[in-house]
Amino acid sequence: MSGVSSIGGYQDYSAYSSIASGGTINKASEDASGLAIQEKTKSQVNGLDAGSENLTSAKSALNIQDGALSGVEDYLQSIKELSVKAMNGTLSQDDKESIQSQIKEYLKGINDLAESTTYNEKNLTNNDGSLQVASDGNGSTESVATHNATTDALGISEYDVTGNFDMSVIDKAIEKVSSQRAETGAQTNGVESALTYNSHAAMELNGYQMDKEEEKVTKALEELKTKQALDSYQAILQKQRQEDEQQKSMAIFA
Repeated sequence: MSGVSSIGGYQDYSAYSSIASGGTINKASEDASGLAIQEKTKSQVNGLDAGSENLTSAKSALNIQDGALSGVEDYLQSIKELSVKAMNGTLSQDDKESIQSQIKEYLKGINDLAESTTYNEKNLTNNDGSLQVASDGNGSTESVATHNATTDALGISEYDVTGNFDMSVIDKAIEKVSSQRAETGAQTNGVESALTYNSHAAMELNGYQMDKEEEKVTKALEELKTKQALDSYQAILQKQRQEDEQQKSMAIFA
């Protein structure tokens, strides 16, 4: 029997196919239930990987948003400082006009930040809303809240220290932006937690699949070695029978 000791002689043998494929099931005829599990695992991992990409984008958007809101807070703190200076009764009207001129620049800076803070053309700080991102292939989602940090939304568009003014509106604006940043921080933590979960879940699923494939290859190797041993034994027996037949033939003509 030619090729009995060569793996090349077993290309159509299912155990050899398992070894050659590294334990991956390619046809339902090999293992229908195993293939279904393999494809389901692959689908779950793909969903987690795609979800992680979405979550990474969401985290970037939240970081950009927080940076912009931090800038708005800085402007508001500067406005408050100037407001305190403007409450000095020894200042002339020209002095107050000068302070108001600087405040107007800060108000413009707030609006510029609010209007220009975007991620993939989605504005993050000029309207109150929410952007949903899928975090896996099972319908789970995470939210990126958008905030309105314009001077209109903060109630300070007409803020003017040249006459009678109420500085508490600046405190309220600072409080509102601080609350927006707190929500952004909480959502960032949620996104980071989801990213960590996805990473661990994908690793577990990949590990499970690798274990199943390794188990399949190990079993296939054992089957192949057993078959090779049996074939070798059969070859020895066949050779022995041929030799016996030859000896009998020679004895007849002796």
